[in-house]
Amino acid sequence: MKKIRVLCVDDSALVRSLMAEIINSHSDMEVVAVAPDPLVARDLIKQFTPDVLTLDVEMPRMDGLDFLERLMRLRPMPVVMVSSLTERNSDVTIRALELGAVDFVTKPKLGLRDGLLDYSDLIADKIRAAAVSRPRQSSRVPGTAIRPRLTHSFSTTEKIILIGASTGGTEAIRQVLEPLPANSPAILITQHMPAGFTRSFVQRLDSLCTVQVHEAEDGQRVLPGHVYLAPGGAAHMKLARSGANYVIELDYSEPVNRHRPAVDVLFMSAANVAGKNAVGVILTGMGKDGAQGMLAMKNAGAVTFAQDEASSVVFGMPREALLIGAATEAVALSDISEKILTSAGSYGHRV
Repeated sequence: MKKIRVLCVDDSALVRSLMAEIINSHSDMEVVAVAPDPLVARDLIKQFTPDVLTLDVEMPRMDGLDFLERLMRLRPMPVVMVSSLTERNSDVTIRALELGAVDFVTKPKLGLRDGLLDYSDLIADKIRAAAVSRPRQSSRVPGTAIRPRLTHSFSTTEKIILIGASTGGTEAIRQVLEPLPANSPAILITQHMPAGFTRSFVQRLDSLCTVQVHEAEDGQRVLPGHVYLAPGGAAHMKLARSGANYVIELDYSEPVNRHRPAVDVLFMSAANVAGKNAVGVILTGMGKDGAQGMLAMKNAGAVTFAQDEASSVVFGMPREALLIGAATEAVALSDISEKILTSAGSYGHRV
């Protein structure tokens, strides 16, 4: 079996040693080299041609973001960012995902050695996902045109959109939301994300989109023109009703499919509450979370579709939904915004 070849870049000798220990403990991957900064890493990439790069956010000689931007422009490859959980670093990490990083892991605040070792399986899973991903150059480069806005009209305000995503999902979500007009149906999104990063992601989306983007709160009324993102690492998000209104319910029960929030929990609630008024979308991601929930949505009369393989960073979650017949159609990422509006009963066109 061919092992996944990993290059670890971090200015901390302890972190480099721990990452090598963690990665080498898994039989399907190995660290082929480590680097204390991006300038050393640049030469090691040429020498070892690794399959995956783990990259620290803050380093001497060259900032991790600057290096990532150059790397994805000149030699795109799968990158997993390694970030400390601070407000600044969460903003930087969201920007790294926008620049083309596949995913990220966080360094524990206390007990670095034991904390990172506790993350061993998570780190390995993210490296495996990165190894099968399709790295892409940033869509946010100078001279890149913003996608045109869509416009539409609705015959009902009952329609609601449910979106699930994991690896590669932050950029996919941005590309789906950015063209949507202010009178879009309400959208609930579960993106696999650890605690502490959702707020930065929400703020970034809200600054770019015409729709208003929020981190979901328990009991919050669900309104057209608004997007609600499940709080990362904290709670499952469910769709519920309060009288004639849709509302959000946060559920702090155990992880489902190893995730909290889980896409299946959101989709199952939509099947029960919204039925044929729901539209379900599965975007890029590793694993199978969301497939069974989407099947329940389809059986309840909802329109369902999945991102296609060619545009997915990782095709795992969309593939599973398509394999069991939960998603009835595979749609390119560039077409999903318009597909959402059409499926929700709109008459849309680009402006």
